[in-house]
Amino acid sequence: MSDFRIVVLASGGGTNLQAILDTLHGRGGIEVVGVGSDKPGARALERAAAAAVETAVFPRTDYADRAARDAAMADWIESRGADLVVLAGYMQLLSDGFIGRFRNRVVNIHPALLPSFPGLDAIGQALAAGVHVTGVTVHFVDEGVDTGPPLARRQVPVPAGGDREELEAAIHAVEHELYPQAIRMIAEGRVRIDADDPRVVAIDD
Repeated sequence: MSDFRIVVLASGGGTNLQAILDTLHGRGGIEVVGVGSDKPGARALERAAAAAVETAVFPRTDYADRAARDAAMADWIESRGADLVVLAGYMQLLSDGFIGRFRNRVVNIHPALLPSFPGLDAIGQALAAGVHVTGVTVHFVDEGVDTGPPLARRQVPVPAGGDREELEAAIHAVEHELYPQAIRMIAEGRVRIDADDPRVVAIDD
């Protein structure tokens, strides 16, 4: 496999970024070539620096509007030669212009079995709904909120009594396994979006 270059965007602690660095970076032709954030103090930037990965910060207040910020961020991502943009706790909505520049090359991970419980606080939504099973979804990003086609899902049982901390820990553990696996499938060329129906993702064995 030829080199597959990833840029990760993160706003916070970067635990999914760390899982990607630990399991994918520098292995099997996959390289994390940049980590960007909207938060100058994000722990994710420290994790990237510790792995000698280039970082960049794009605070919303430095730009006239979201479109301008996203354009600058997109220029930086392209300068890094990224094949895939990975959202790992990036807490900003991306503009349509950004998504258009990286069509079918942006992925996100969501702590629910989409289309159930999209948007903010998916874990809280699941607990409020009283479901017995929730999960994790890796999906391509489109112009909607958590509406892009899914490429990987895994169920997570809701603990008896609905303990939020226990459920969060279980979901994070699954995220740290599933996200690197999904990214590796993309890097290996095993993931195809159906040309006739862009809502369908096929996975080759």
